[in-house]
Amino acid sequence: MDSKRTKPFGPHIAMSGKRKQVDGVPHIMVVEARFYEDLVDELASGAIAELEAAEVSYERHEVPGALEVPAAIRFTVRGGEDPSASYHFDGYVALGCVIRGETAHYDIVSGESARGLQDLALTFGVAVSNGILTCESREQAWVRAATDRGNKGGRAARACLDMVKMKRHFGLFR
Repeated sequence: MDSKRTKPFGPHIAMSGKRKQVDGVPHIMVVEARFYEDLVDELASGAIAELEAAEVSYERHEVPGALEVPAAIRFTVRGGEDPSASYHFDGYVALGCVIRGETAHYDIVSGESARGLQDLALTFGVAVSNGILTCESREQAWVRAATDRGNKGGRAARACLDMVKMKRHFGLFR
């Protein structure tokens, strides 16, 4: 990771608004798998624009790759089981990119990261969206990531907010 972006063992956090849910304002965790930094910067740009347009608060956290995203979210879900925990998020936006190479590693990383996110949603009832691109090439990834084209980061943020809205509709927040 770029030393300008993070300190060793310290997450990169950018917050907008209040840290905890106040007056019904959702607080969202954006988890960025930084393996393809340029692509993830573009995904994050789309996601952040969508979250700011919705006037919700958010925090950005970085992990090395797509396989680490579900674990990072699970850390906070576990903390969320304790009402006195310092971290509580109403929803989660997972961002990253997996590009097919010459080995089966692509299949493992793309499948297991998606399975991990789905397991979190089904097991813990969290509002999570999967903005981890799975592509054949960098060119294909850019078509999907670019905010003026596919804007998958923005779409992932909208999906997360829609799931937060659904949870509220059914009274599933503390």
